[in-house]
Amino acid sequence: MNASDPVDVAEIAKSKAISHDIGTNEKVPVVDELTIDNAPLREVSIEGDSLDKTAPTEEELATLRRVAGTLPVAAYSVAFVELCERFSYYGATAVFVNFIQRPLPTGSTTGALVPGVSNWSNDSPGALGMGQQASTGLTLFNSFWSYIMPLFGAMVADQWWGRYRTIMSAIACALVGHIILIISAIPKVIDSPNGAIACFSIGLIIMGVGTGGFKANIAPLIAEQYREDRPYVTTLASGERVIVDPSATVSRIYMYFYMMVNIGSFVGQVAMVYAERYVGFWLSYLLPTAMFCLCPAVLLICKKHYILTPPGGSIYPKAFKVSMLAMKGHWTLNPVRWFKGSGVDIWAAAKPSHLGAGKPAWMDFDDAWVDEVRRGLLACRVFLWYPLYWLAYNQMLNNLTSQAATMKLGGVPNDIINNLNPIALIIFIPIFDHIVYPGIRKMGFHFTPLKRITAGFVVAALSMVVAAVTQYYIYKLGPCGNQANMCLEVKHEHTNISVWVQALTYIMGGISEILASITSLEYAYTKAPKNMRSLVQAVSLLMNAFSSAIGQAFIGLADDPLLTWNYTVVAILAFLGGVGFWATNYKLDAQEDAMNMLPDSEFTPQAVVDEERK
Repeated sequence: MNASDPVDVAEIAKSKAISHDIGTNEKVPVVDELTIDNAPLREVSIEGDSLDKTAPTEEELATLRRVAGTLPVAAYSVAFVELCERFSYYGATAVFVNFIQRPLPTGSTTGALVPGVSNWSNDSPGALGMGQQASTGLTLFNSFWSYIMPLFGAMVADQWWGRYRTIMSAIACALVGHIILIISAIPKVIDSPNGAIACFSIGLIIMGVGTGGFKANIAPLIAEQYREDRPYVTTLASGERVIVDPSATVSRIYMYFYMMVNIGSFVGQVAMVYAERYVGFWLSYLLPTAMFCLCPAVLLICKKHYILTPPGGSIYPKAFKVSMLAMKGHWTLNPVRWFKGSGVDIWAAAKPSHLGAGKPAWMDFDDAWVDEVRRGLLACRVFLWYPLYWLAYNQMLNNLTSQAATMKLGGVPNDIINNLNPIALIIFIPIFDHIVYPGIRKMGFHFTPLKRITAGFVVAALSMVVAAVTQYYIYKLGPCGNQANMCLEVKHEHTNISVWVQALTYIMGGISEILASITSLEYAYTKAPKNMRSLVQAVSLLMNAFSSAIGQAFIGLADDPLLTWNYTVVAILAFLGGVGFWATNYKLDAQEDAMNMLPDSEFTPQAVVDEERK
């Protein structure tokens, strides 16, 4: 074939089985495999959105600047749905600490402060009066339950219902839970604290089931609206040749997805904190429920515009079987033997091409799908360090709210200060997207997901150092020494330290989320097999549940006079988590581009085929 001959790019790529879709009707071959008269086929003109929409060479991957692609319009509606859901979730949970921990203010029946009776400068709303340990325990249980249920939601979506149907069902379930929370806060129910806490707990459980099903599937749904899955080279209007990197695009999608999360949580938390303060807890649970009702309405209206991945049928059993087949003869508890065999490619033996005609009947997939399963399992291994990160983050949901109540509030509700965290995220996400990350790329440094996550661990640890120092001075300068909570509840006296000192803790926590939490969404999506994205996302979320379980072990430190040690220990664990994370994953970091450019699998489960025929 001569370079001057007409070229059917799609046909050549098909014959070589090494092509990938770049968002047009054509197929582009991998450049290292195909050439025409020793010239890369990527020089052939390709019709599409760009005349230079071609796969990059290894040299271009190493030298050209990477940019994000255009965000799909459908993604914005999914982001709005997430905003509404987070408004409802965080709006309700923002008042949990006061509802459980603080007693009813004098003369109140709803938990709100009473004009002419309450000290509006420093008093806090309350209802059940069960103390800090009870509030910390129940809020940790809520986090644990809400983040373990995504596994169930992922299995339902990936295998049977698909993401859209699972999300709609999860919304219905969560609405029931929200309604039960409203009932627990009705004045006549609050009069009986035992009945109120029982009703409240049932509402938490039901709401957590819905929250889990929603969380496992909404993040993959928004990223799936972007159709590109391979990097390509294009020329900007300025004449600069750049790589449009799907990973950078997915990163941008999740950054603004996360920003919508925090807009929703910020507005929800601020509004509900003032609702509890001036009206009562029943309103703090009613308004989030009303906002949540917008979610199914938007999803129904926009459904026809969404790219929806059908359920994959019996995907999980096959992934488990191929994993067991790969580890057969290699799994051992002997660390010496394990280390010696660490360089062996155990997955080669699990590929259909290796087994040939002797492969088992259940092996109806191709070699590429085995590589995708391996990549997904590696991503799950990456997430194993996250419980130590979330241990630091979870302090914002309970102990730091209690810490704020012991400080000089100046008329600001104690449970509104933690909104500095979403405010920081709303401010810093565009800064990172438009200034920090592009600046780092222009410097020639490849700030890979694993490097970002490591930095996130370190920043989270530093935020806990600030919290520990703050607590130390609360004890040192407080009127009751290291009994700050007793001083508040019995003597109604506060430490003469402005609550705004907490700002640095929340701002650093927000920056750590940009680096670690948002990147975990990106990593889970880009590394998972296409028909198992909800599962890998659920594994990522599951780490928060493990963190809440670990946090239960620290409840003994969640009270005076041990709170300084609580924050110190969490800071040390978060820092050690960052060190361990990088030590176990730095080799994987070098494979980032190779894993993102794996050939697409042609595996389509029979269940999907049957569904499409319908």
